[in-house]
Amino acid sequence: MHTVNFAREIVDAAPRGRLALLELARDGTRREWTFGELSARSARLAGALQQSGVRRGDVVMTLIGNRPEWVLSMLACFRLGAVVLPCTEQLRAKDLRLRVAVAQPTVILADERNRHELESALDGTTMGILVMYVPDESLFVGAEASPVELDVGDPCLITFTSGTAGEPKAVVHAHRYLDGQRIQAEHWLGARAGELVWCTAASGWSKSARNVFIAPWLSGAAALLHDARFDPHERLELIERERVHVLCMAPTEYRVIAKRATLRPLGDLRAMVAAGEALNPEILRAWHEATGLQIRDGYGQTETGQLTGTPLGVEARPGSMGTALPGMRLEIVQGELTVEPASVPTFFLGYLGEHVRRERHGTWSVEDRRAGEPWQTGDRVVQDEHGWFYFEGREDDVIVSAGYRIGPFEVESALVAHPAVAEAAAVSAPDEERGAVVRAVVVLREGDYVASAELARELQEHVKRETAPYKYPRIVEFVDELPKTASGKVKRAELRTGAG
Repeated sequence: MHTVNFAREIVDAAPRGRLALLELARDGTRREWTFGELSARSARLAGALQQSGVRRGDVVMTLIGNRPEWVLSMLACFRLGAVVLPCTEQLRAKDLRLRVAVAQPTVILADERNRHELESALDGTTMGILVMYVPDESLFVGAEASPVELDVGDPCLITFTSGTAGEPKAVVHAHRYLDGQRIQAEHWLGARAGELVWCTAASGWSKSARNVFIAPWLSGAAALLHDARFDPHERLELIERERVHVLCMAPTEYRVIAKRATLRPLGDLRAMVAAGEALNPEILRAWHEATGLQIRDGYGQTETGQLTGTPLGVEARPGSMGTALPGMRLEIVQGELTVEPASVPTFFLGYLGEHVRRERHGTWSVEDRRAGEPWQTGDRVVQDEHGWFYFEGREDDVIVSAGYRIGPFEVESALVAHPAVAEAAAVSAPDEERGAVVRAVVVLREGDYVASAELARELQEHVKRETAPYKYPRIVEFVDELPKTASGKVKRAELRTGAG
């Protein structure tokens, strides 16, 4: 049996003096990390986790921003064969509580700045989870742990879906997911050895797990980590100053920068990619006119990884998410994009609790979804005669805003938790900068509640507190009743029609 270990084969095996990470910290400090430093520190962190009781197959949850400690935590888990669940810092107590209940982590590695939210999430929990906070140098001073021998089908990574028709689902990826990134790294991201790649996705998102450092390292490139809020002017300055070669941003970031900053040639930058939603032709044109470069679009899902991309060296087509990546068999069936799982090396093992289960003694039971029937993406897509795909919309009701995928169920649940709300529906509304925003249509409870701008703001703040801030409805409308089917289901399509 062929065994693997990403930490050993990619990090430990790299020249010790080669640049791996460029850290731009929140306090303005700058530090370069070599592969030798990452190898030693991640091995020592793995040793600290072992000393704390983490064994192969155990789940380790992280709540750390775009800092080296997040990368070191991921590498430590890869080294031990622990299953890592990275979470974005935007999650609130309710979101974190759900993830803890579903994944049942043995240890949580968290940034000190997230202590209050995490403690709120764990309040009343009887699971006996050990929480380690960073920065803490004591985690990096012990003995180094040796990399374990892993099978490509062993569970490796958990990421959560957006929760379209219920609570978010836990997607479990195998170790094949890591090396499987070579296809999109070579044919879409396109970084070269010795270059610097900046994928701006926050830690915890699916794209961050594959493109912040994994895909760049597979190409021999280094990764930039910037631990700060998005600022369009600063983003351009850093691209120039740090001589970034390949840029991977959410479409909304490209859109906002084009509208709020002055675009210009950006030094060493030679490639730009985007994924998550279509970019408007005028934004594509603005970036091309200013930089001489095209933004190459691509498409993937949490469950599948990257599936399409505008090929390297080929003229991009506005509105298209590119062609199928080499070897991946995609087909449109009755207007819906479907995928042959066996053709996708980054295809997930299954959902935790459905296809993938943890037994009482800690081992994993897996019915590998990659060996199953064709995968229905739920996305309506058209394909032209040259094989280029064009996204038309989702079969379900997920809202894609600024690259974030937001399930309406979560927003609606938060709204209904407010004493003024009897019913609520969350739908997508078009937005010039974000592509789309959350629009909440609310039915108030009978009594003393009156529709007003003040109540709308109160509901917005309530949703921010109940769930992640990016999920709050930027539009709140009050109605007497929601349109429903005979069986009582809300007609979201009808609501969306009135969102223009």
